[in-house]
Amino acid sequence: MTVRPDTSAPLLPMEAKLVGELPQGDGWQFEHKWDGFRALVERSGAEVEIWSKAGKPLGRFFPELVAMLGGLEATSFLLDGELILPVGGSLSFDALQARLHPAASRIEKLSRETPAQLMLFDLLALDGKDYLERPLAERRTALEHFHRNHERDDLLLSPCTLDRNEALAWLAQSGSALDGVIAKRRDAPYRPGERAMLKMKQKQTADCVVGGVRYDGHGQAVASLLLGLYNEEGLIDHVGFVSGLSQTEKEELVATVAPLMGGVGFTGKAPGGPSRWHAGREAPWVPLAPELVVEVLYDQVTGRRFRHGARFLRWRPDKAPRQCTFEQLAGPPAPAELAAGARALEEMAEAAP
Repeated sequence: MTVRPDTSAPLLPMEAKLVGELPQGDGWQFEHKWDGFRALVERSGAEVEIWSKAGKPLGRFFPELVAMLGGLEATSFLLDGELILPVGGSLSFDALQARLHPAASRIEKLSRETPAQLMLFDLLALDGKDYLERPLAERRTALEHFHRNHERDDLLLSPCTLDRNEALAWLAQSGSALDGVIAKRRDAPYRPGERAMLKMKQKQTADCVVGGVRYDGHGQAVASLLLGLYNEEGLIDHVGFVSGLSQTEKEELVATVAPLMGGVGFTGKAPGGPSRWHAGREAPWVPLAPELVVEVLYDQVTGRRFRHGARFLRWRPDKAPRQCTFEQLAGPPAPAELAAGARALEEMAEAAP
């Protein structure tokens, strides 16, 4: 089986608008939003390609999935899904990123040691039949039939529900395994490149020690709070930063942190230098005595760090810094467990009077 030499993607995937809550009313289908690489997978005879969200070829980085897709009974299809990579029973975004490596030998080694999986959630073409203009309800039926005919451990079907309460229960049960929930109209066609879906992202809170700060380029205000958690050895590891502070809050923080300057700061993994994207506007970080505790809102954790800037919620003077540990970031359930949970909810709903 070969990777298709053509570097032109057949189309761009349909995208989603961010919303604060899931839509209500009839006609909606809710699906898991997985924490992986969005991808379109295409097969035409002996040629297979995996396309990124931006329309770039990914097949060479995931040879095990190219081989799997090339071995399916169906020889002509275009599917929408997510590349995911479970490590130790949980999804690892770090492991996915490690695949984007220039050395083919390294990619081949990783594909054997930590094979990826493909999570399917839409069918766009099959055996020469175009499904783009068909309503989602029809596309989902065709996808489920495709999956039944080709089901295997590395080719998974993302759960869906028509029940908004069930979708909210997914978020409550999933921890950080899901990136959120997607809502799609059942009567709508597939709209390539358009934000024709809705997404509600997963948000979680954690109590963190403030192990340091960065000042702005003039030293007149605190640009960001640097967050830490106590690791298993009792050391404070840097896990992220607070973003989105108002100018007034930044200026007021100068007096708040002044008595703590010169403290030990991060005793484990420490922050790096100023970001090259903020040259001239961001100073080196300053360590603080680990006495301030802050509650923050975050979305995803990658490599024991918050992937994006966390949002300040409140100070926690009632919480001892030593209570701020990595136990708050408990590992998420595996994809198989989430799918089993979704099936259990469906069975309970069917059994209900």
